[in-house]
Formats: sequence, C-alpha cells, structure tokens
Amino acid sequence: MKILVTGAAGFIGSNFVYQQLADHPEDQIVALDLLTYAGNLKNLDGCKDNRQFSFVKMDIRDREAIYSLFEKERFDLVVNFAAESHVDRSIEDPEIFLQTNIIGTSVLMDASLKYGVKRFHQVSTDEVYGDLPLERKDLFFTEETPLHTSSPYSSSKASADLLVGAYHRTYGLDTTISRCSNNYGPYQFPEKLIPLMIHNAEHDIPLPVYGKGLNVRDWLHVSDHCRAIDLIMRNGRTGEVYNVGGHNERANIEVVKTILKQLGKDESLITYVTDRKGHDLRYAIDPKKLESELGWQPQYTFDTGIKETIEWYQQHRGWVEEITSGDYMQYYEKMYGNR
Repeated sequence: MKILVTGAAGFIGSNFVYQQLADHPEDQIVALDLLTYAGNLKNLDGCKDNRQFSFVKMDIRDREAIYSLFEKERFDLVVNFAAESHVDRSIEDPEIFLQTNIIGTSVLMDASLKYGVKRFHQVSTDEVYGDLPLERKDLFFTEETPLHTSSPYSSSKASADLLVGAYHRTYGLDTTISRCSNNYGPYQFPEKLIPLMIHNAEHDIPLPVYGKGLNVRDWLHVSDHCRAIDLIMRNGRTGEVYNVGGHNERANIEVVKTILKQLGKDESLITYVTDRKGHDLRYAIDPKKLESELGWQPQYTFDTGIKETIEWYQQHRGWVEEITSGDYMQYYEKMYGNR
C-alpha cells in the first residue's frame, strides 16, 4: 500500500514513520510536513535512504497542492497527524489552530474522497473529553464520553473529529479516529513537560510547574501509540473511534520528581508558577475497546518508559540544543532548498 503520513516530521508522526517502515517494509510511505516550529526534518534522518520513503514539504490547508499530490500518488491510506498541538500556544493565538486543525483536515478529506483513498485515519486527543475530578479515580474516558473541551486546542481537535464523523456519514468516506492520552518518548519537542524538565534539569535551570503540580495525566509511550494507530487504521471498524491509553496515571509533580531523581538532581530546582488558564485536572483513558477488538496492549510501564526516554535525550543532546537554539529550522533549506 501507499500511505500518506501528514505531520510526519513531528514527534509522534516521525515515530510512526519509523514503525511503519520497520513493520511493513512492503508499503510505501510519503511523509508530508510544513516544517513549522515543531516539525524537524532531522527527525526523519534515519529513513531518508529507504527506497520506500519520500518526503514532501506542504501545507495541508493548500487545496491546490494537496489535490495535485493526491492525483499523482493515489494513496491507499491517509494518516493525519498534522496539527497545532500545544495548549499554551492555542491560548495565546487560537486562529492558527482553527485553520490547521479544522480547515486542513477538511482539505485532506476532500482530497481523499476525490482520489479514492481507501481509509482516512484521524489522530486525535483525549483532551476533547475535557477533564475528570481528581478525587474520582473510578471515572475514565470512554468512546461514549461527551465532548467537553477546555482550550482552543482541544476545541479545534473536537471540531475536526466531528467533521471526520460527518464525512463518514454524509459522503461515505471510510474513516477511523484514535484519541490518545499524553505521549512521551524520543523526538518530542522540548516545550512539552517531560523533555522540558529533562533539558532544564540537565542545565540546572529552574523547572516550572503549573500550580501545585497536582494535575494528573495518563502517560502513553509513543511506540505503544504508534502500534495502536497501525492496528486501528488497518483493522479497525469503519466510522469508529478508539481510545488509546497507557494505564500510567501520574500527577505532574510526580513526573517532575521522577526525572530529577533519575538525573541525580535536587528537588530545589522545582519552581511553582501561576497555573494555566482552564487547566484540566485529570485525564484517564479506558482503552478496553481497543484491547478487546484489536488485541492491543501497552508494552511500556511508565517506570521503564521514562528511564529509556531520559537516556534517549541524554544520548541526543545535540538534537535538543539545535532545537532550543532554533538552528534546526535551517535544515530543510540546506537539504532541499536547491532541489
């Protein structure tokens, strides 16, 4: 099959490309990314010499360019990772989230209908469900939980999900949606909690923690997430939503202290800062549907996953420093500017 992976130079997208090339070497992967601030072409260095892999720089909102690509390539599957995804940025500037996450998704689905894509898979988030009370450990998000968003980011993702469902019902587009809990692992942009804390701790810079750090997240290793998406897009039931969770709930302050302990740093580096506006209290996913229908199980516990993740960032300090300095933005022009 020929598979289009959008947002492929981002954190989860790049990990997914590697997983696909390793587990399905017979398939062709076309990786698409606009290479905005969180897209880094170096994330895909390990597969650039693979004959089954190709890369295109493109904006999913550009209808003419997208249609031209679909007409040329005739994709069998489309997996849409392309999204603005940082909550803090969405609070500061909501419009780009609406443009990319909603309009961009509609352009991709229009192209999928026009050019006969067999399945369109939308990568979403558990944030579309809102949050759960800290004291109700018995409550979990299921696929039937009503959408109840808190931020411009989660609202844009929920809107895209509803649009995907509408395209399935109205136009008969074969679609699936996955909603995941918080991911961590290699290649995550260092504005996110775990890589930010690792970077700051290694440089003895204060570690900013919102409020009292009591907000709880269900942590999912990115490789477990990629395996889940692979199962859903190939074997999931058309029109269905599947939740993907790691069974690894941790308060933010617990995550931060785990990182400090692993790095041998003192907790005095922790600095409590004013809480985020509309900060969700607790996310917790019930992935029983995915487990029972498709046989998926997470392979990582948080304890093993966080240790491996910290080691990865320690072994790739150059990658982190290049991102924090902004130099990675010049890589595409260096590699492809004259082509």
